[in-house]
This record gives sequence, structure tokens and C-alpha cells, in this order.
Amino acid sequence: MIIIRTDLKHLPFHYYYAGVYQGEIHFTEERIMHAIVEPRQRTQMNENVLSEGLSSNLPFKQIHEHLDLFANAKWKGERVVLPNGLQYERYKPYQAVIKGKKQEGIVWALRNETALDVITVEGILVAFICPHRHGMEVLVQPGYEDLTPLVAYRNPQLSQPEYGVNDMGTYMVPMKDGTRLATDVYLPEGKTGIEAFPTILVRTCYDRNNKKGFLMHWVNKGYAVVNQDVRGRADSEGELVPFYYERDDGKETIDWIVAQSWSNGDVGIWGASYLGYVAIAAATSGHPNLKAVVDEVNVGSPFTDTVRRGGAVCSWPLLSWTLAQSVGNRTDFSIFAGESVDVETVVDARPIREIPQQVIGKRSGPWDLWSQHPEYDDFWRNCTLTERGDQIQAPVFVISGWYDGDGPGVSETWRMLTEHDVPHRKIWLGPWEHNPNRARDFRGTRFSHDAVVYDYDIKVMSWFDRFLKGMENGIEQETRATYYVVGNNEWRTSEDWTPAEATITPFYLGGDGHANSSFGDGLLHYQPIERAKTDTFVYNPKYPVAYSGEREPENMAQHELREDILVYTSEKLEEDMIVAGELSAEIYAASTATDTDWVVTLTDVDEDGNSLRLSDYIVRAKYRKGLDQAALLTPNQVERYDIYMQNIAHTFRKGHRLRFTITSSNKFVVFPNSNTGENPYDEQEAMIAKQTVYHSPKYPSHIRVPVINKR
Repeated sequence: MIIIRTDLKHLPFHYYYAGVYQGEIHFTEERIMHAIVEPRQRTQMNENVLSEGLSSNLPFKQIHEHLDLFANAKWKGERVVLPNGLQYERYKPYQAVIKGKKQEGIVWALRNETALDVITVEGILVAFICPHRHGMEVLVQPGYEDLTPLVAYRNPQLSQPEYGVNDMGTYMVPMKDGTRLATDVYLPEGKTGIEAFPTILVRTCYDRNNKKGFLMHWVNKGYAVVNQDVRGRADSEGELVPFYYERDDGKETIDWIVAQSWSNGDVGIWGASYLGYVAIAAATSGHPNLKAVVDEVNVGSPFTDTVRRGGAVCSWPLLSWTLAQSVGNRTDFSIFAGESVDVETVVDARPIREIPQQVIGKRSGPWDLWSQHPEYDDFWRNCTLTERGDQIQAPVFVISGWYDGDGPGVSETWRMLTEHDVPHRKIWLGPWEHNPNRARDFRGTRFSHDAVVYDYDIKVMSWFDRFLKGMENGIEQETRATYYVVGNNEWRTSEDWTPAEATITPFYLGGDGHANSSFGDGLLHYQPIERAKTDTFVYNPKYPVAYSGEREPENMAQHELREDILVYTSEKLEEDMIVAGELSAEIYAASTATDTDWVVTLTDVDEDGNSLRLSDYIVRAKYRKGLDQAALLTPNQVERYDIYMQNIAHTFRKGHRLRFTITSSNKFVVFPNSNTGENPYDEQEAMIAKQTVYHSPKYPSHIRVPVINKR
């Protein structure tokens, strides 16, 4: 008979990672003890103190510190607040027959924090759940596994953890130029008769040893895993030239894999952020043995997203990453997080070319190289994903979210896959940050309990199972796009992204020529306005706009008080409006300068005047005709600008307004344009520019919004 234990200290918990049993956990008065499972033979070892180096997102120390609070809480009703402030809400049940008795486990969803959910049976806590990108982690009282989300891992159409892990060690794999890349190989162990396996490749700039524990569940489930440092990072040879070598190095690494006796010739690749760029770059090599790609929150091509967003020179998002890579051959995460440097001091430093010397006391190879290529040339072309999008053959699974700062890279990738009609492409977009699937509340925006999903890693596993093992799990038959609508707080599906059911609806700029600030007269209309007056503002590079460089629902109301921001607001909506998909703007404008920037933003304005940022982007005027057709402006000449904006799925409530703004700077995203047209990396005297935006039947400036019709 299974007995529910209420005294959680000294009680054994079974610990699972991505459905793979990882041993027993005991919380004693003083310590956390772990009887680990030896990875190769999968035998449980003697108990010892929990290792600090355990690859886990589970907050073991937090659980240990507050274990009595969890045990003594009154788990009833709809909401429970623990004495330490953690707020839980009743979510959903799991039911199972345990020892002949039908039991029900209730999931309680944690709010306002990184998700650490719990499950109770008859008001007694039996399990902790920690969902995240790499694999859901579960601590459960022995015998109660069937009352947790672990049951999803037992799907017979999903690879099962039948293997141990054989660490084959590190190989120095040579590239064609002789540079050797540090490459670790892990093989499934323990099932006779199988000697060759499909392979999942991971190539990282953050030291392959940092996250290797998160990769082992793939090995447990029958995949060889190859974990490699990209050139110039950690133990690999060569010099880091971000983006430049990733396509060819990825291709040559796949060549090496398929030549090994343990490879069955089928290779998949996984990557997120820069690793996601690496994965897509490998796909653009067209390697015939690359059969599956999982691409999460990928950064985009350097001249459109990461180094030169819209052609402008990126500031903090780029500096945080580049400086963190440039202090040595391993990443300095304190710089990356903006903890050991003052962000505003860094972005205000000049000249731009010498910022690394001023901040970290040494030159940065990537920064110097980029400054030597101020215009789009063959160097950048070699790094641009879309230059070789026609070569992609492998099915690509794209995952991102509305608060992912690398959304432009995701959009670039998806447009490329769509343009070339890559078979079996799929996209999953949630209410997630760059580190997805973590929390149900973000910067004051509240989502539903299922905004954090329990099958994130299962979807990834199913993708590899289908295209590397040929398992008929049906994932390729599911609808192409799955997305979460903020406001309605529900998941939806569509046959495409932008949703096939969306109607691209233009909102035209108008007003009486005084759209400056939210106190102005700028309006958004469904039709161009006859004889509409132009709007002007003065852009002074010495006083740039400075809203957050993150992608988040920031309240822009305070910034919209500035005279150098043109503000166009719709009438109050008479009914809810769902906007879902890729946005874009068509702007007609002139400047007294020979070059300048245009920054456009869409916000949701509520009854109280709060203006929440949803989507934005920037374009440098000299690249208005294309990256490879740089052309300075003729002062005061009207030019057309087509500007892609970041995708969203958002419900504008009845009584709310759409707002579209135009300005010329945001210093925490890009360095302010000096308006001179000169090399942006050099010291130069900034010029003040008078900017004019046109909106009339002849010059119909507007934003294109994908509106979902009512069901």
C-alpha cells in the first residue's frame, strides 16, 4: 500500500529529468542528499551530498529552505499563498489508479515567479514540477509518478530512456583550413545489436562543458550526441569570427560525423540564440545528411539583426555579447548580464570603434573586424542566412516568443523558410522570453496557467524522432503554426504563419500636422486622408530616445511625451481586435540630413493612457533600397521606407486604441545616427536633422496589421 508522507524531510523523492530517472533526493535538516544514477550502466549509487555541478534548473536549495512551508500549507480552494510570498493557483488534475485505488493529483501553478509547480493528493504535497526549455524536471514521492506530467513521456510514439551514456571523450576535429574544433561524443550504451545511431549535433560559443548535462537525455533515448565548441571558443582552435565560419564548419562537422562507425548517417542539429543561428547556418549548407533542425530563439543575420540591426549599429544587445566573448576564450557572463559594467556608460562611450578598450581594457577581434566593414559587402554576405536559403533541405522546427529579443532573427528565418517552401517547416510562438517556457507573468502582463507548457521538450524529441528515426508520431501532420494570443490568453493553431485566416489591414497615418508627442493630433485611420498635413520633428543625436533595449511590454507613455516622437493613435475600438502575425510599415519621409534612422513602434493604449509596447524595428535610411544598394539621401527629398516589424499575437480590447509612433533613435538598441552618412565607427560631429513624415493619398504612410476575423 502506498502511503502519502506529510513530513517531507528525510522523505525520499524520485528525481526525473525529461522523463529519465536520475536517482533519489533526500532533504535532511542540514543537507540535500542525492543517490545518483551512474550514467553508463544506469545503476543507482550510494547517497552523497547533492553536487553543485548538477545540470538542473530545479531550485533544490529553495525547496530545502522552505520545505516545511510547502508541507504545512493548506492546499485547498483556488489560491494558496505561502508565508514566503509564493502564490499558487489551482490548475488541473491528473488521475490514475494506484494500488487498486483511483487517485487524483491536483497541479498548483506558481504565479509571478519562474515556474515551480506542485502536485497534491488529498491536500498533501507529493511532487514538484520545474518545466523549462531543456526538459521538464520532476521530484515526486515514490509511487505517485502516474499523477504527474511524467505520464506524457511514456507515449509509445516517443523514444524511451533505454540506454546508458558512453562518454567517448574529446576529439579535435579538423576543418578544411586545419583549425581543430573540440568535439565531445556521447553514445547510447547497453542495448545489444545496435551499433550505429542517429546523431544530434550541438555547436556552442559558450563552452560545451557548461550545458552538457542537459543533452544527456537524448543519449538515454537512443541518439548519439556531438557537442562542439565553435572555433575560437573554449577548447577549440582558431579565432572567433562570429557568424562567418558557422555554415562551413557545421557542414564539415557533419561530414566528420557521418564518417564515424557509430553514425547511421542521419544527423539533426539543435540550437538556441547564437546556437540557433549556427543551426540554421548549417542548414543553409544543404548537407544531404542533415535531416532535422530544431531552432529556438535564433539570432538573425548580422547586418539585419545582431550587429547592424536594420543597417544601424547595434549598441547594448551587441556589446553585452561581444565584450563577454572578448575578455578570453570563455564567456564572461557578468558582462553579458550587465552586472560588472554600467550599461549606460558603455553605450555612451565614444568613439564606437574604441569601446572595447575603454570597457574591458583590450581590443576585441570581432569589434575591430566589423568596424573594418562599415558597408554590406562579401564579408557580410557570407554571414547572411537568406543568401543561401534555397539550399535548405531539412525540416526546420522554429520556436520563439513575443518577448524574445531575437525576434527579428526568428522572423527572418521564417520568411526565408516560407519563401523557399521548405517542407515540413513548423513554428511555435508562445508568451515567452529569450529563455522560453519559464513563467506565467511578465512585466505586469498575466497569462493563463498553460502559458508554461509541460511538453516543450517532448515536442523537440518528437521532431527528432520523426525525421531521424522515422517514427510515425504524426508531428509533421500537425498544423504548421501554433501560437499564443496574449489578452485572450489562449493557444491557437493555423495552417501558416502569418495565420492563414488573418486579413492584412492597413492603418493610415493622418492628422493636422502636429503629431508630436501623445498630446499631438496624430491619428490612425482605415483610409488615407485627403489633404493631410505633414508632420515634422527635430532629431538631435546628442539627446536620443532611451527606452528599454529589451523586448518587453514596456509602458511607453513617458517616452511619448517627447516632441521628437510622432504619435498616431486610433479611435477607441468598438469591439475586441485580435492581431496575429508579421507586421510591417510603409513610411514616406524626408530629412535634411544625408543619412538618418527611422524607428517605428506599435503599442496598445488602454483607458488609463498606458501605452504598452508590442512591436518595433529600425531602418537606416541609406539602406532603404536594399543592403547592397547603399545610397545617401538627397536632403528634403521624399523617400519610401518598407520596414518589417516584429511579429505578435495580441488582443486589443474594446475601448483600447492602437498607437503607432515614429522617431529616429533608441540608444539602448542602436547607437544614435550622427546624420552625416560617414563611417559610424569613427569619431564625428553629429548633425541635427529636421525630419518630415508624409501621409496623403500620394504618400500613404501606414502600418500593415494582420487582423484575425471573429470566429
